[in-house]
Amino acid sequence: MNTELIKGADTISMFCRLNINMKKDLPIRSSEMGLLILINQSDKLVTPVIAADFFKVKKPMITAMVSNLIRQGYIDKIPSQEDKRSFSLHLTEKASQLVEDTFSEYMKTLELLRNKLGDLDFGKLIALLEKSNSILLEEKSNG
Repeated sequence: MNTELIKGADTISMFCRLNINMKKDLPIRSSEMGLLILINQSDKLVTPVIAADFFKVKKPMITAMVSNLIRQGYIDKIPSQEDKRSFSLHLTEKASQLVEDTFSEYMKTLELLRNKLGDLDFGKLIALLEKSNSILLEEKSNG
């Protein structure tokens, strides 16, 4: 097997583990945290369809996350005035506090990387991750 690929797999695995360990005290799954951050950061109302499009997943996955987050008191569903079948997702105070605390920790990690790598290398890292995400998303949609 190609030693460069093995080294790459080990490096990516370590990076992911280090990032996950920084956020290990979350009371919800990281995917659910991502949904809360999306709702918090969005300038527009977020519906399950918008969330599914953003995360490039099927709507049933978002529906399951929404159900769990409602049950735990993190979000509320607000019915649409125009379309009674549709609703938007809103954070509760409990969720807003969790997002504020967690997002600041997440930003500290990114600031650490930018400060230690320097702006040029940090920019390269982000560009390569964006390119990698595009390749994987294209492969996922083709396969």
